[in-house]
Amino acid sequence: MAWLRTAKENPPVTFAIASCETQNVSVTVLPRFGLSEGSCVSAKDMWGQMVQDGHFNPENFNAGPSMPSSAGETHCAAVSASAWVEPHGKCTVAFALAWSSPRVKFSKGKSYHRRYAKYCGTSERAAVDLVHHALTNYKRWEEEIEKWQSPILKDDRLPEWYKFTLFNELYFLVAGGTVWIDSPDSYVGTDQHQSVTTKKQVINQAKVIGGCDYTACNGSKGDDKTTLPYLSDGSRVIPCGERKHPANSSKLLEPHNDSEDVGRFLYLEGVEYIMWCTYDVHFYASFALLELFPKIELSIQREFAKAVLSEDGRKVKFLAEGNWGIRKVRGAVPHDLGTHDPWHEMNAYNIHDTSRWKDLNPKFVLQVYRDFAATGDLSFGADVWPAVCAAMEYMEQFDRDGDCFIENDGFPDQTYDTWTVHGISAYCGCLWLSALQAAAAMALQLGDNAFAERYKGKFLKAKSVFEEKLWNGSYFNYDSGSSSNSKSIQADQLAGQWYTASSGLPDLFDNYKIRSSLQKIYDFNVMKIRGGRMGAVNGMYPNGKVDETCMQSREIWTGVTYGVAATMILAGMEEQGFATAEGIFTAGWSEEGYGYSFQTPEGWTIDGHFRSLLYMRPLAIWGMQWALSSPKATLQAPQINIMDRIHASPRGARSSSHMEIGVSKVASKAKCFSNSVFHCAC
Repeated sequence: MAWLRTAKENPPVTFAIASCETQNVSVTVLPRFGLSEGSCVSAKDMWGQMVQDGHFNPENFNAGPSMPSSAGETHCAAVSASAWVEPHGKCTVAFALAWSSPRVKFSKGKSYHRRYAKYCGTSERAAVDLVHHALTNYKRWEEEIEKWQSPILKDDRLPEWYKFTLFNELYFLVAGGTVWIDSPDSYVGTDQHQSVTTKKQVINQAKVIGGCDYTACNGSKGDDKTTLPYLSDGSRVIPCGERKHPANSSKLLEPHNDSEDVGRFLYLEGVEYIMWCTYDVHFYASFALLELFPKIELSIQREFAKAVLSEDGRKVKFLAEGNWGIRKVRGAVPHDLGTHDPWHEMNAYNIHDTSRWKDLNPKFVLQVYRDFAATGDLSFGADVWPAVCAAMEYMEQFDRDGDCFIENDGFPDQTYDTWTVHGISAYCGCLWLSALQAAAAMALQLGDNAFAERYKGKFLKAKSVFEEKLWNGSYFNYDSGSSSNSKSIQADQLAGQWYTASSGLPDLFDNYKIRSSLQKIYDFNVMKIRGGRMGAVNGMYPNGKVDETCMQSREIWTGVTYGVAATMILAGMEEQGFATAEGIFTAGWSEEGYGYSFQTPEGWTIDGHFRSLLYMRPLAIWGMQWALSSPKATLQAPQINIMDRIHASPRGARSSSHMEIGVSKVASKAKCFSNSVFHCAC
């Protein structure tokens, strides 16, 4: 085992290597050697002994534990395993390498124990336990991996390149700067910028949270000083008789507290864009987590649900426009969970004011509904419902003409943050339309029929507006403005339909319009770019030339291409879907491509120039697998349009008591578901 100190008082790290000694395999160790000639035992000495003897001194096992390194010093350790093998015989020699740095520290000073410390502890000997655990269990792990992958690998209907890429794109979940913690090492004191959210503040800034009329601890209603059941940091208010901390304490937001708690999970947008859980990109990547680690996916959604109802009034300068605003606006979904102080200082992104973005709130509603429908977790639905209501109400400020449709504001107010949008847009508009339907469907399933009725009406009106403004007989225009690229063919124009179909909800448009749009994207954005061998370019003019409006319009985004392919599969266009996605494999992974294996970038241009290596969005390939799999929705969405199944209630009957009773019943119902020796260089 090598125990290494780190610079600047960062958490130490220990490494351990080990091999399994059996009847046929003998193991020796060298607990410590150095890389310099001045070392007591040098690397040259180590290799010399191996050449001469083929093993290390057996007495090394009695050398005792190694000492931590000094500043600038390098520690090394080695394990040797020897075996006799008969002619034509075979012998397995197993080695394991582990490292342990159980404490993660962020640059603003907060530190937490990593999730595995719950099981392995935090001592410098944890690495030894990890290698022992690996050698004890690796055969079972291999069997479980084979069991998981086998149905896909043996499916003759799937192309070999797809199987290869599907599993290999998962590298990002461990190589993408992942942090998984269990609980905070310590609580943080009160920050002055945070305050208790009052009913008056919510009404002023986000209108009404889903029409709820919350009750004070003393049972009164309507008092402006009455606190809602969420603090400004997103944590729940404890009833007066149970409160043990000040109401405005800004301690770390408590994760959902139940027997299935999986801790708290962060992963970076990319190694060049260092922001945790970037939400507009997680929209694409989250299919991998939902498919493989659904409890982690739900925990991330709970984090953002709490964040929706929080506010951080500290001033931030936005670089693109040069204006100032507050870091986090109540009712707006944050762009990310932060960089230097995640969970406590959200929205590290400061190019534009993301509280004015038009895609983040709809993406939150769509992801929540998809996860709710897929997992059937009714308590999750009840927990996040106030945030869904607040997110939808917040968006109404962007409907400036009262037609139930949001308008973009003439700047890049979306995930395409260099690509300006005017008026109604295909991308944000389709997301909004899908969110209206999903919110109404979720309201119906949670018993808030009044909310469902309201958003049913909005959906029906907005649908006609969207089609009237953007449908041109072949596809949906980029936006309703009059700029040179307003009629561009955007590859991502049906992002909302992708989620609608993935969630088991009725299609947003007639089948003809969906297939026509996708065929146009395939013919132009895909096949006109190197014969379809690079993926789907983001923007294409109707004349067959790439939209050169900005950097992003002319880029091919790997994750967006996978999302488009998934939408094609869901629309019954599997041949086009696989051909579209194969371009990403060809350019990014194949021997004839650009050599981006295990560092898939955000995107590339037609001439192969990449941007942002090792990026989150390519995990969207699991959206294709989701589309190919049997329906996951346990809520069994109706086959006919769900909008027509929402029973009409008397106008004005949207009372808080009805909503509270319905969700309360759902929450109550949810409670019912619910012989080897190992040698290590130490």
